Amino acid sequence: MLQLLKVELFVMFLFMSLWFCVALRLKRNDFADIVWGLGFIVSTITALFFNQSFNARVFLVSTLVFVWGIRLTIRIFLRNIKKTEDPRYKAWRKEWGDNFIIRTFLQIFMLQGLLILIVLTPVLYIINSGTSPLNLIDLLAVTVWFCGFIFEVIGDHQLDRFKKDPANKGKIMKYGLWRYSRHPNYFGEVLMWWGIFGIALSVERGWITVIGPGCITFLILKVSGIPLAEKRSLHKDEFQQYMKKTSAFFPMPPKKEK
Repeated sequence: MLQLLKVELFVMFLFMSLWFCVALRLKRNDFADIVWGLGFIVSTITALFFNQSFNARVFLVSTLVFVWGIRLTIRIFLRNIKKTEDPRYKAWRKEWGDNFIIRTFLQIFMLQGLLILIVLTPVLYIINSGTSPLNLIDLLAVTVWFCGFIFEVIGDHQLDRFKKDPANKGKIMKYGLWRYSRHPNYFGEVLMWWGIFGIALSVERGWITVIGPGCITFLILKVSGIPLAEKRSLHKDEFQQYMKKTSAFFPMPPKKEK
């Protein structure tokens, strides 16, 4: 496993350095968002070539990563390509001043590469482990992953359709799945990675890979997910009312007005 991690770190360094150069040339640091899902695919392919050991569990978990990563990459690419650079990255460009280049390299691209490897820990562990037959735990874990995938896909679709309607400009999305959770797509994302962790539980000492789903859960709940997404709407009265009635993360029936 240690040798695999060394190879993964080297490949991820090269991968993120390449996209750092592209982002610098095009003045679009939001390329980091596009290559997030792609990074998981590259890392998984690296592990597959390094081990050259294919079995049912490896095929299963690799397929789940590919399906998730390809869909996410295409969605974010199509969303961002029609716009100027994301306001978050524009703000950092001004805030970082003369240190912009080095901080972009370290705090955006290199940090993201490291986080990809941490979140992907269950997958890398499974690929690096020996063969063992699929079982009921795997079935339950895939069911959890599939539920998360449905939440993310439907949540994203509903949000994209809402934003495309000019009549909704400046309004808050609170329909469909968004009526039960302020971030159903993030809920789905977290659920998928816990599902993949469930698959790792069938591998000897697979429980040690809990750092993967734990990391993505922490990032979404406390760092770059919900906090950043809601920061831009906190000043709106409509959003304040939405917050009072709707669960931030876990889908729940909306609270009744008193």
